[in-house]
Amino acid sequence: MGKSPKKLLHVGCGRRNKAQTTAGFNTDEWVEIRYDIDESVNPDIAGSITDLSELKTGSVDAIFSSHNIEHQFAHEVLTAHSEFFRVLTPDGMSVITCPDLQSVAELIVQDELVEPAYDNPAGPISPLDILYGHRASIKRGNIYMAH
Repeated sequence: MGKSPKKLLHVGCGRRNKAQTTAGFNTDEWVEIRYDIDESVNPDIAGSITDLSELKTGSVDAIFSSHNIEHQFAHEVLTAHSEFFRVLTPDGMSVITCPDLQSVAELIVQDELVEPAYDNPAGPISPLDILYGHRASIKRGNIYMAH
């Protein structure tokens, strides 16, 4: 009998799936649970990362969170991390990425506040977008993109 697939909680998945996480998670070894606050992206579970009550304690083997923490109020970050820790198995792992604020600050000092720092499928991303949220998405009504 084969091993059961491991569970990957992909928080803040947006329209992405495990193929856009890491090469390690993009295998048949991992079954993805897509989790997002924005119901329009059709996540498996819709909700805030500060309340993962839809998931049982110790029920996922890994969490992938790319650029979600900066969308929380400062006082919510510990709550989100506590929820991540709660739903992980005892030997689980998490991959959490956030903006590199030092690089952003360097661009601002170079007077490039609104110049594109890089391109993204959502469009060009400037240091101002990195600090406060993607302006074009917010303007279109996606308030979840605010920082």
